[in-house]
Amino acid sequence: MDILIDSTSGQGLLSFMDGFSGYNQIKMSPKDAEKTAFQTPYRNFYYAVMPFGLKNAGATYQRAMTAVFHDMMGKEVEDYVGGLVVKSKNRGSHQEVLRKVLEWCRLYGLKMIPKKCAFEVSSDKFLWFQVHQCGIVVDPEKTKTINSLALPRNPKELRSFMGRLSYIRPFISGLVAMMSVFTPSRRPNHMYGAKNAKKLTSKCNN
Repeated sequence: MDILIDSTSGQGLLSFMDGFSGYNQIKMSPKDAEKTAFQTPYRNFYYAVMPFGLKNAGATYQRAMTAVFHDMMGKEVEDYVGGLVVKSKNRGSHQEVLRKVLEWCRLYGLKMIPKKCAFEVSSDKFLWFQVHQCGIVVDPEKTKTINSLALPRNPKELRSFMGRLSYIRPFISGLVAMMSVFTPSRRPNHMYGAKNAKKLTSKCNN
């Protein structure tokens, strides 16, 4: 994931497209479709397209996108769980690549959500981060959620608190060391105060 984000940042122009019901755009093979059968009061049914929730659905979708955009993947195109990004250094090459991508989408019947598409922009959200010409920044909506978190009062809330902080770990130097003070407190029935949590939250806010 880090490689995808890094390769997308610093580009001149970006186009973001979100697949419409991504997994459902992949048809099931007849022999595998029967394995998805389920019962209803009326009759038995099975999925003709790949449903959400299958163990390897994400990996299968990723392989399908790589097969479709194989000659552009990792160069002008990046894809991750339905999020498609076209990247270029200038407008001329961007429009050429974008035209090719849309042609491949039409050829293979891939549908996108119009309201979630953004063409020829300098920045946008990708994989929960904000990428633009100058690099990567934290999504303001995510930091807003972290800033509004209440201080943890027990090990369960502490684990949730630390999980949220791990999102911004790449952007705060020494965050892992700062979080290490909570390691003993994650054990069941361990009593601890909120002083360290308040101190760490203050550093994250800054």
